[in-house]
Amino acid sequence: MSNPSDKRRKFVTFQMPSKRPLETAPVPRLTPREEWERKEAVPAIPASPEDDARIRRMSRRSLLWAGVTLAGTLGGLWAFNRNETTAGGETRGVYVPLVDGTKAPFRKALGFNEVVARNLFFSPTHMAQEFPLSAAITPRNNYHGDTPQIDTDFWSLTIEGEKNQTEPRAIALADIKTLPEVSQTTELKCIEGWSAITNWTGVRFYDFLRKFPPPEGTKYIGMFSEPEGQEDTWYYIGLDIESAMHPQALLAYAMNGETLDAEHGAPLRLIMPHKYGIKNIKLITRMTYTNERPADYWYDRGYDWYAGL
Repeated sequence: MSNPSDKRRKFVTFQMPSKRPLETAPVPRLTPREEWERKEAVPAIPASPEDDARIRRMSRRSLLWAGVTLAGTLGGLWAFNRNETTAGGETRGVYVPLVDGTKAPFRKALGFNEVVARNLFFSPTHMAQEFPLSAAITPRNNYHGDTPQIDTDFWSLTIEGEKNQTEPRAIALADIKTLPEVSQTTELKCIEGWSAITNWTGVRFYDFLRKFPPPEGTKYIGMFSEPEGQEDTWYYIGLDIESAMHPQALLAYAMNGETLDAEHGAPLRLIMPHKYGIKNIKLITRMTYTNERPADYWYDRGYDWYAGL
């Protein structure tokens, strides 16, 4: 007779059968494309010979029209861009006239941009953003070609057309530094697409114009960089008097706490954060007050004269 204590307990494990109906068993998910094809798609109908012929005719016609359109476009561009040089050496547009060296439609668009910029965006109370000194960096040397080198000890600025002055007169940097010194950290924006936040120190153009005033009613200022013996680096800009008198327009002689170097316009340059860099002329040697819009280097090469931001 066996001892009950010797009997080992037996454990039985089992799994309840699934009560899910077979019709609800999981099935592979269809992609949106497969669902659309299942619901909407219909078998493709083979094209008839008549359809094939019609498609071929349409393809030939489309190719022909594409060729005509391309030829017309190229011909129009040729006519638009065609210029000729007259016996006197003047260049003129054959079919589309040139206005100040630029095709008339483009020059008209640039003139419209100037009207908008001057009347809607410019104001003597509208200030460009100023930044902390810690954000200042050194901008690139944007001279196109050799950087002009001069002896700054012998530099002077010639002013033409000054009020009550019958002859041009030359002033030294020391004369300019008698004006109140100001410093600002603003962004110099180049029309080529780059920009640099830089600290500039100098005098306000407004204060300069009060000490060396133009005649009453003067409308424009012409500024020139003409280092002697370096004619290939000469540069010139034209300014409206309102822009020159903006509180942030500076005649700068220092950058980031250091005296200007040759690469950045020593000994005196213009800083105007409310205009593109093409107006921020470097190494200024001559200035003239006038009532006629002065010549401008990049305007003569097809750009906007005003160049406002």
